[in-house]
Order: sequence, then structure tokens, then C-alpha cells
Amino acid sequence: MKEQEERDNDGWDQFQQEDDSSSQASDRRWEEEQAELEYYERKFRLAEPAFRAAREPKNERQRFEMHRAEVQQLAEVADLESVWDITYTPARFEGGFLRSSLRPFYQQDQIVDVMAQVKGGKEANVYRCKAHSSVGVEWIAAKVYRPRQFRNLRNDAMYREGRHLLTAEDGRPQAINPRDDRTARAVNKKSVFGVQVRHTSWLMYEFSALQTLHEAGAPVPKPYGVGDNAILMAYIGDEQMAAPTLHETRLEEEEAGPLFDRTLESIAVMLENGLAHGDLSAYNILYWEGEIRLIDFPQVIDIHTNRSAQAVLKRDVERVCQYFRRYGMRLDHRLLADELWERYAAPDPDDLAADLSRVLDVEAEDKTEEEEEQE
Repeated sequence: MKEQEERDNDGWDQFQQEDDSSSQASDRRWEEEQAELEYYERKFRLAEPAFRAAREPKNERQRFEMHRAEVQQLAEVADLESVWDITYTPARFEGGFLRSSLRPFYQQDQIVDVMAQVKGGKEANVYRCKAHSSVGVEWIAAKVYRPRQFRNLRNDAMYREGRHLLTAEDGRPQAINPRDDRTARAVNKKSVFGVQVRHTSWLMYEFSALQTLHEAGAPVPKPYGVGDNAILMAYIGDEQMAAPTLHETRLEEEEAGPLFDRTLESIAVMLENGLAHGDLSAYNILYWEGEIRLIDFPQVIDIHTNRSAQAVLKRDVERVCQYFRRYGMRLDHRLLADELWERYAAPDPDDLAADLSRVLDVEAEDKTEEEEEQE
């Protein structure tokens, strides 16, 4: 009996040790998972409230109004989650920013569903969406920029030279008043607000470039709408697949020449409208049914205010020539870029002379008025 009791006690002790060991391992796993969760919450701001007051309320009336606005926004998001059941299944951490970025387009009856992701990139993902019947097309592409923490643009200062900050006003790009010292300080200090302003400005430049070039007849996707974090544009492709890039395409020999000419014509149209793509290559040109579409314009630069414009143009032309060289087109990209610049971008000497003449006339008039006042 005593031996049985000792065996039971030994078994209980062993069970407790194993249970303690299992409990400790479980506790360690839980702590590791909690630490990982906290890391991602900090990294992607998942733990922060979705809507924060821009400033502290000064009185009870302001506190009431701000609280009511927050409640209304939260209710809209909750309602969207319950009624907008999208077909596409987002990946982890993707669903939140995808829904919030596309919410305005859904509420404005521009899209009704998100069907699939057709392109993933460092800066943004592109989705094939089912368009609302009022838009007049079956499919529409939504380019959704990743949260700011994902952005990884190199040497973006070069592209931002000569740019004014843009914001979204009623779905349209709008320049921020250069006298807005508060915004300028926030951008320079890289505060949360300042980073968001710069992030939105990047989108607005892409949308604005698409508008300008589409109206000028350049082969770019038609822009439909823009928000703080996404752009709606024409979808190139069909229900089975989106249009591939030139880099992913093997052209027929007889179509390579015309497409090369079409690309150069597109560069000329950009220059005529004061723009250079800034990152043009076979990776940023779509091919579909014998036609091309130029895409990805967030880094577009103003050739009249950016000192790197001509160098950027030469790089764009060089990359285009590198792709078409495989089809036997061996042109001197430096000479070609210089010719494009001189023909479409360089200021006309007659115009410069006329401008100088007007300046001299104004200075002469001012001098005459001063002399008259002294007399």
C-alpha cells in the first residue's frame, strides 16, 4: 500500500513538473505572440484610434461637435464593414487600409466590389474593381498606396524640387497656400501630419499628371477619381488577367517599331505639357492588344522648375532604348534625348528675347515714374 502511495506521489510530482513545463512554454509563447502583436500595432498604428481630433477643443461646444464628428465617422466605417462584403480576400494587415482607402469611392457610387489584386509593389497595390453602373465601364482599377510606413522612395528630394504641396479638395488636387507656415513647419519636421501631407501630395501629382496627359491624348489610363490614399483609373485588361508590362511581353517583330515610335511620341507629349515621367522603363509601360499605356507617375517632375529635368529625361529615354534594342533598334539614346529636349522642352530663343524685352520695358517705365516723382 505504501509502495503504491509512493508511486502515486512520484507520478503526481512528474505530472506537475510536466504541467509546469508545458505551462511555462505556453506562457513564453503567449508572451512572444503578445510582443509580436505589440510590434505590429506600433509599426502599422493598429492600436491608434482611427480618427483623432486635429486639436484640443477650446470649449464645451467644440468638444461636443468634435465628439459627434468622431462618432459619425466611426459609425460610417462600422456600417461599411457590415454592408460592403467584397469578393477579394485581403491578406493580413491589408484589409484595414484597403477598405478605408476605397471607402470614399464606394460611398460615391464609383465602385461596388473589389475583385482581385492585379499588381503588388513597394509603393502601392493595384486592384481590379467592379465599377458602379453610373461610371459606364465594367471594370475599374484602384491604385491603393500602402501605409506611409511601407513607402521606400529613394532620392525623393530630386523629384520634389520645384513642386508645390498638393492636397485633395472634393476629389481634386489643390495646391496648399505657400504662406501656410503651419503646414510647412509640419512637413519640415516630418511630424505625423507633415508626413501625411507629403504622402497625399505624392498621390495628387500622379492623378494630376494622368489628367493632363489623358486630355492631351497621351496613352495613359483615364483617371476617374482620387482620395487621400488611392486613385481610380481605367482598368487595362480583361476579367481573366490585367495587361502585362512590356518587360513581361515578347513583341512581334512587326509591332516593335510602331510601339517604339508611340513611346517616343508619348515622351514628346509629356515634354510639351511641361512634364517628364522620371521613372519610365519597360516596367512602367503596359501592353494590351497591340497598344501601350504609360503608368506610374507619382515621381513626375516639372521640367521648368526642376534642375534635374534634362538628366531625368535622358535616363528615361535610355531605359526605353535598352528594351527596344532587343528588336534591332540601336539608336543613340543621348542624341535622341537631346533632340527631344531641344524640340519640345528647351525655351524658344525668340520667346526669351520677348520676355527680356518686356522686363526691360517695365524697368524703364518704373525708372521714368521715379524720375517724374522726384521732379
